[in-house]
Amino acid sequence: HSLGLKCDHFLININTTLTMDLLSTLLLLLVPLLSSRAASLFPHDCSDIYKQDTVRPSGVYTIYPIGPLSGIQVFCDMSSLGGRWTVFQRRMDGSVNFYRPWAYYKLGFGNAAGEHWLGLENLFHLSQKKRFELLVIVEDFEGHTVYARYRWFSVGPESLGYPLYVSGFIDGGAGDSLSYHNRQKFSTFDIDLDNYSLNCAKLFLGGFWYNNCQRTNPNGVYRWGADDTINSVGVEWSTWKGHNYSLKAISFMMRPVQ
Repeated sequence: HSLGLKCDHFLININTTLTMDLLSTLLLLLVPLLSSRAASLFPHDCSDIYKQDTVRPSGVYTIYPIGPLSGIQVFCDMSSLGGRWTVFQRRMDGSVNFYRPWAYYKLGFGNAAGEHWLGLENLFHLSQKKRFELLVIVEDFEGHTVYARYRWFSVGPESLGYPLYVSGFIDGGAGDSLSYHNRQKFSTFDIDLDNYSLNCAKLFLGGFWYNNCQRTNPNGVYRWGADDTINSVGVEWSTWKGHNYSLKAISFMMRPVQ
């Protein structure tokens, strides 16, 4: 009778081990499928949308940077330098006021089809799950378009001031106006985290990763080209047009590094 119990216990152990091994194997097989399915149902960024259909045009799509309940509208650039870019900042016509407090820059504002800021919290979550590169496209009022590209881009958490991390500059004619802002915290007129003795956001009428203070002011006042009436408050990329030329258009966009 004792031997029978031992045999039963041994068989139960074998069955349990086999069941666990089978479950582990199934999980290993299912995880990639589930991840792929999740990326299809709840795309993390525009590159996931591109993978679903590589001929999709540039336009407004929904992504889920934080999870299934976090759907937000973004503009996906599917054409510039191979496409797959998630646009997180865009100026093009002056229709949206970018001189806003911290709460707006944290959560985002504007319209994805036009001028908008995607939100620092979304940028933080986007850049946590993949390694991203950055593309900045700028256009003047004379019809010229150039760009600056960076091999690595991410944004830290709010507890650290949403710091910018950017490196690996590649020149597309615009010059490098952004590396100066690397490792800087974000600043707005109501929360001053820059390195200057005064508030850069108030001085240059925007919200950005100001240092001491800026070499680019993409969220400044939308003005028309060359104008030095009020110094350096326009939408500027100084290494291309200097500090008193306000651009016609500028876009910041990110995509996963392949």
